[in-house]
Amino acid sequence: MAKQPVGDDSVGRMQFLLTMRRRGIGDAAVLRALDEVPREHFVGRDFQDAAYADQALPIACGQTISQPYVVAYMTEQLDVRPEHKVLEIGTGSGYQAAILSRLAQEVVSVERYRTLADAARARMETLGYQNVEIRVGDGLTGAPDKAPFDRIMVTAAAESVPEALVEQLAPDGLMLLPLGPHGGVQHLVKVTKNAEGELQQEQLLGVRFVPLLPGQAREL
Repeated sequence: MAKQPVGDDSVGRMQFLLTMRRRGIGDAAVLRALDEVPREHFVGRDFQDAAYADQALPIACGQTISQPYVVAYMTEQLDVRPEHKVLEIGTGSGYQAAILSRLAQEVVSVERYRTLADAARARMETLGYQNVEIRVGDGLTGAPDKAPFDRIMVTAAAESVPEALVEQLAPDGLMLLPLGPHGGVQHLVKVTKNAEGELQQEQLLGVRFVPLLPGQAREL
């Protein structure tokens, strides 16, 4: 069982959940996960007052923690079930992985920056989230040793759907990722793979994400 957060902003969290509902997030399991995960643990000290504001915030290594609505929307669209194994590409602060961990059986998250991965891993330990494995590596290669995955979420923008991730997606699986050039027009795209391995794509809302870069970052 997860440990209770220290310094919980209950009022801010209530307003945050109301905002998510008003913006159309209706899945009860997703709303429960958003309520259970203390976002204030995943933002820097300088941004504690904005932890539950509906905006993206900067974190280390030039990355960001996504806007809460985008996290909620992507999670809802991913349609995660309790028996699922989920791959996340781009751990960042670990907030999205923590949300997914409340919904899935297992989450594997790959981060190219060791600084971010170590910090996210420490947060998971503090909060008692034991079904999340955080790896340092190249997100474009995924985690082939743990494949296949029922669901894959990519939290950085790719210019095309990475073939290695498609191969790691299970039949009847679903992948969600932002597609588009860095600094240009990007859209969330839902990729479904049928039982025969055929793919179908559906374009969702417009977004802006940091680029999905190859390789493990040299920064420790």
